[in-house]
Amino acid sequence: MEKLRRTDGRHLALQTMDTSIRQKPGAQTALPTRVSPPDFRNLGVMTRVLLVVNAFALLTVLLRNQSSTLLGQELVEMAGVMVFPLIFSLLLVYLCAPFIQKQTYSRAALIVAALAIVCLVVSFPVVSSFDIQLDPVRWMIWTCAAVALTMAYFHWRASAAASAVAEARMQALNARMRPHFFFNSINGVLGVMRTDPKQAEKALEALSDLFRALMQENRKLVPLRDEIDLCQRYLELEFMRLGERLEVIWDVDQTLLDALVPPLMLQPLVENAVYHGVEPSMQVGTVDIRIGADGRELLLAITNPLCAEPSRHPGNRMAQANIRERLALFYDIEARMDHGLKDGRYVVEIRLPIKRESAEWIRSLY
Repeated sequence: MEKLRRTDGRHLALQTMDTSIRQKPGAQTALPTRVSPPDFRNLGVMTRVLLVVNAFALLTVLLRNQSSTLLGQELVEMAGVMVFPLIFSLLLVYLCAPFIQKQTYSRAALIVAALAIVCLVVSFPVVSSFDIQLDPVRWMIWTCAAVALTMAYFHWRASAAASAVAEARMQALNARMRPHFFFNSINGVLGVMRTDPKQAEKALEALSDLFRALMQENRKLVPLRDEIDLCQRYLELEFMRLGERLEVIWDVDQTLLDALVPPLMLQPLVENAVYHGVEPSMQVGTVDIRIGADGRELLLAITNPLCAEPSRHPGNRMAQANIRERLALFYDIEARMDHGLKDGRYVVEIRLPIKRESAEWIRSLY
């Protein structure tokens, strides 16, 4: 773990800024709207698969049942036929999840159906030993119907989430474009334009990068290093405005820089920390940013002081609610965000699964 510290108003410790205002060659462009296959390694996705398949099985039994006295027996038989193929199918799609996610949605549905049929055929000898009458053709048709229903549910859920992502993006844009920050940044640039043209140029570039990031389509995960770079651009502007009043301490695990995280997650929280914890006070305020690993989870913690002066706004809830919503869209139930007071300081913690873009999917099996 390497500590990265910034204690004065002239330099950032993580890296130096570029010297010219330009369009970044590697800047993220607008992404096409496309429904991606579900991540079958996500705990929430696997739980929903179990619920949908079992609900479909229960509906099947209820529709074909002709006597309430036989309902219990038919439910037991259905469970006996389902349990082994379903477990095998979940295991197989878990192993193949990275490959499935790279396919189009229709092709992914066909692959999942094929894997389910294979698992059903392999399970026939085991199920037959339970003295349950089986019609292989009928069960293959039922399996395909269950897969179709499950994939249709995830398609509907992803389509509904697409509008939520767009709404979250607009809320984030409105929340980020604070007039006071924009005008203060411009005034800061004007104040140093004659005395330090190079610093003014860097500040304009940082402001341009911030607005460019806000205007992009943020529909996919980005490397953590990009989020840190964007956060640095924002802090460069705040250091120009606040000077020695702002102190930022970075504690970053360098091995996690290629980890994938939701876009516009770190910078809004750091801005809230500065806006509510440092700017209202005339004293020096320290913002701690800690990024590390806790087992297989990525841990991000932002800590800021509490000001004695009353806040000009009710709190950080808008940015936090927006980030919480996007965490749910990207990770379902596998990510969480907590916030509150700790040792007299305000702390925001985010935990999410560690995902890496460069890792081959075969190596991720181990």
